[in-house]
This record gives sequence, C-alpha cells and structure tokens, in this order.
Amino acid sequence: MLDCRGGFAFATLMIGCSAILVSCGGGSSQTFITPALITPSSVFIVAGQTVQFSAVGYSGQNVVWTVNGTAGGSPSAGTITSTGAYTAPGTAPGQPVSISIQGPSVAATVSVFDPNHFGPGSVAATQNPLVAAYSIPVPQNLSFHVQFGLDTSYGLSTSDIPAPAGGGAATVLVAGMRAGTTYHMQAVLEVNGSQVLDTDHTFTTGSIPADLLPNMTTQTTGVGTPSPGIELLSLDPDDGITPLSTVATDLDGNVIWYYSLESAYWPYPIKLLPNGHMLLNASPVTSGPSGGSGGEIREIDLAGNILNTITIPQLNAGLAAIGSFQAEAFHHDFAALPNGHLILLVNYPETINNVAGIPNGTVVLGDALVDWDPQRGPVWTWSTFDHLNFSHAPYGLADWTHANAIIYSPDDEALILSMRNQNWIVKINYQNGVGDGSILWTFGDGGNITLAGQEAPVEWNYGQHYPTIVSPNSSGVIDLMFFNNGNNRLMNSDNVICSSPGVPDCYSSVPVFQINELTQTATVSWEADLAPYYSICCGDALALPNGNTEFDIAYDIVVLPSNFSHIEEMTPSQELVWKMDIQGQLAYRGFRIPSLYSGQVWPVALLSSPNHSKPPAASRATTSAPSRKSLGQLP
Repeated sequence: MLDCRGGFAFATLMIGCSAILVSCGGGSSQTFITPALITPSSVFIVAGQTVQFSAVGYSGQNVVWTVNGTAGGSPSAGTITSTGAYTAPGTAPGQPVSISIQGPSVAATVSVFDPNHFGPGSVAATQNPLVAAYSIPVPQNLSFHVQFGLDTSYGLSTSDIPAPAGGGAATVLVAGMRAGTTYHMQAVLEVNGSQVLDTDHTFTTGSIPADLLPNMTTQTTGVGTPSPGIELLSLDPDDGITPLSTVATDLDGNVIWYYSLESAYWPYPIKLLPNGHMLLNASPVTSGPSGGSGGEIREIDLAGNILNTITIPQLNAGLAAIGSFQAEAFHHDFAALPNGHLILLVNYPETINNVAGIPNGTVVLGDALVDWDPQRGPVWTWSTFDHLNFSHAPYGLADWTHANAIIYSPDDEALILSMRNQNWIVKINYQNGVGDGSILWTFGDGGNITLAGQEAPVEWNYGQHYPTIVSPNSSGVIDLMFFNNGNNRLMNSDNVICSSPGVPDCYSSVPVFQINELTQTATVSWEADLAPYYSICCGDALALPNGNTEFDIAYDIVVLPSNFSHIEEMTPSQELVWKMDIQGQLAYRGFRIPSLYSGQVWPVALLSSPNHSKPPAASRATTSAPSRKSLGQLP
C-alpha cells in the first residue's frame, strides 16, 4: 500500500520497474525512472574475446541486449546473446562500442585491442633514480613484461605483469640498471599466441652520490663462469654513518638497485618475495648484532614505496588477543610461506625463578616464532622457553639462544631454526600452523642427531648461520648446508677449544651434511675449510644453480682487516671463480639471486659493463684439506 504522506520509503518505488506512474490526492502525477546499470562498466579486450555483462537494477522480463543500439549486435561491432554474453568481432572496430539494453540503462563501453594500431606505452621516473615505471594498456586476462638493456637487443626482462580487472593501464617497475646510464626498454604482450611489441623507449638512470656508495671491488679468476644473477646485500651501515646498506649489485660490483633505508635502521635482512616486492626487517642501528629492541617488518616495491608494515606494537596487540607472550624485537630473519603467511623471528626476556642452578631473578633473553596471517594477525606461536632446557647454554643465559635463520620444509610442513648461541639447528613440528611445536630433531653437539665418530666434535656446528636444504627433498634423507662460523669449536675428543695452546686456531667452514631423519644420524658429505679465515659472526652459504657454492665471510678476525667482508664463489673442487670485497661495512648477508624478478635469470654478460676487463683475483690462501666429496656427487 502506498502512503502519499511519505510513510513508504522512496527507495521502494525504485525496485522492480523502470518507470512507475504515481498519483496522489488531487490527481497530479509524476514519473520515476530507474536506469539499469550495465556491469562491468568498461572493459578492454582482444578481438574474439567474450565478456559477460549484467543489467543491475533491472528486473523486467525478456531483456533485449544491444551493441551500439542494435539488438543482438552486428558482425562489425560484435554480438551479444539474450543473457548478456558479448563477443568481440574478429577484427577490432575502429571505435569503442556501447553495450546496453532496450529501456532505461547506463551503457557500458568495450574497447577492442588492435595489435596494428595501439597507443604506445610510457616510461616515467620514480623516487628511486635507478628504477623506471613503464605503463601500457593491457587487455583483460592478458599480461605483459618489459625487456630492457643497453641497446635494442635488450636481453634482460621483468616478470609478467597481469592486466587489471577488466583490462586497462598496467605498470611494471623496471629495475636492475646501473646509475648514469641510458637503457632501452620495450613492452611485450602475448596476444593469441603472438608477441605484440610496443615501440622502443629510452630511460636514463640518475646518479648516486659517491659518498653513499658501498666500497666494494670484484674479481674473477678465469676458472669457469660465475653463476648467473646478481648479489643482494644486507650491510651494516657502519655505526650510524649512512652509506647504502640495502643494495643489489651486478657481479662487477655496480649498484643496480637499492633501498634508501633511514639512517636509524639497517636491513636485518632483506629478501625478494615471489610477488616482486622486497621484504626486510628494518632494525634499529643502536640495537647491534644481538637484535636489540623494536624494529619493523616492511614490504616495499622496487621503487621503495612502503606497501605494508608490521610493528612490534601491532604484533603485541595481536599476541595479547590470543594470550601469548609480548615480543621485544624482530631480529635476524623471517620466512615467507607459500600460503602468504610470514614466520616472524622475535625475542623477549623472561625472569627465571625456582629453577635449579639458576639464581632467582635471572633475566634470560630467548627467541620465539610467530605465524603472521596478513588478514588475522598471529595464528600460531612457538617459544624457546617452552621447548628448550636451560641446562644447554654454551654461551651463558643472558642471550640464551640468539636465533638467526628460519627456513620452511615443504615436504613435512616443518620449520628449521638456526640458534647461534645454542650451537644448534632444530626442526620444529609446525604442520602449517596446527603442529604442537615439538622439536623433531636437534642438530649439533649435545643434540639427538648422531655424527660419525671420526667427525665429532670438530665438525659440529658452532655459532652457525643461514642453513639451506640443498637436496631436492626436505624430509627423510636430506642434505643441509650452512656457514659454520666455528666459534669456540671443539677440536678433539677431549673437547679442547680451538686456539688453545697446542691445538689449531679457530676457523670457519662451509659443510654439507647428509642427515638421515629416520635413523637420526649424519655425515659430512662435502666441506670447504676456510682456514685461516675465522668469521665470528654473520655470514651465509648457498648452493648455486651451476653447481658452485657461494659464501659470505662477514666478520673475519684473523686475515681480513677490521670492518671488511669477503664473498666468494667456488667450484665443487674448491677453485675460486669470483669474489667480492666490501670494506667499511659488514655484510650480514650477501648472496646470489637470479634477478630482481621472479622466474627471470639474468646472464652475467648482459649485466656487465661493455668491454669490461679486470685483473684476475689471487687464489685464496688456505690450509684446507681436500674436499671429501664434490657437490655433484651428493646423492
């Protein structure tokens, strides 16, 4: 029933019809018209592609769809069914077409991509002088990438970037270019199995102030060829001085990307995400290597725009909501999981009372892991205080565990955690957030993995960093590599510490252990003995795609000068292939990545300077024994 005094909501008049004649009182009348909205309102597609349209707000029967006002459309403009399915013609119309219905409606627009006549893309500068923003319209459901290089042969490429919903302007950030250099770049679209090329564009990168550039040199020996890719470096900014600390370089040491982190922070560390963004722990410089307090996790794009952050207050609010501990700081590492979650490494102090052998009131700093769901916050936690015993404290209780690396084991959905101050690497029952957190195995002196008698205790891990699984599988019988710093390495069955009178000096090494999780036994299958180098902190090691090994001697106290880091690539037979020397900054991590884009591998030659030539590096002096087995011989 209609109440002409206003008791019936006006919106009700608008439902169920396009026009209603209303009469009230003295016979006056008024027509209310409700145009249907055609959705999507605009699309950009290729010839022959089909798009489904809907008429929102229309509830009449026998709707008649039109293309450019013609019911059912036409061969030249495209056809549309009685249910709103529009199919573009085989040849792109010269103009956009209009999709509507017979009756009051707001039309939608369809633009059809013409590969022979389309507007070129555009290239613009960003806030990072080494990064360009390349934009071009891309049809719905398609993608594009940009090829770039020093000339029109290009050679380097970004990842594929999908079109926005409905098609339209898409942008990729082009990075991987040296400062003060002109590059050519061109968008490539895949349309119906054929490549469609944009015109060639040029972009000249800006400069980097010389006083911000890291002091680094690189050398090659002529032995083999360095593995493809670039170096991604997390550098200590030298006690508050502000040279760049978050950089990627080519293998000639040219900075080809950087993030200008504020002087109060250093990257602890930085990693490339599968989506092409970078994730880093911005750690306060004043915190020092132990991790300190605070910091934040940042997701940035290649131009340096901050996209997402997780702060300690944010984290602790979520932890409080689930009744968990309160974190003091993010530190040393994080892991990005395949499901989009992050495993965050944090620490927090506990005051210990009523524990035998420990004075009441002793404050102990321990580590914890948090599974962070970007939508829900913390969904799973794990703490060393719940799973380890205070009786195992090789370096004392003050900084009891000092974890420094996390990796995900996809085969059994477990987590592997390196704890420097425990001299242990442990595998944790995670099961993608439903595991009970129990420790599945403990690798290190005093753990539950047994090492062959002739290899213990000297081969055990001491103050280790950055474990990686180098076997195809991550459970069962696995191969585990890491940088073994060698802090207080036990040298014989009498547990005499290295550098004690009458025993060899302490040294670092890069071993590969074959671990049998079923029998809980391990053997050394390959090892690079780095003596006389002895890096007392930091560092990493990884297997490269060409079969070589790369490692970062981050803080040597024997051979290298102070505040000096040294990164090497060597063959399986331990011949030096390439090295990078960094002076004035400690390389917390420095490792090879294929490129700045997921799925892209950048050849070394295409990144190098034209006509580049450098003298060969001298081979590293070493007292290492012959390797037990080459990486290529691993089972």
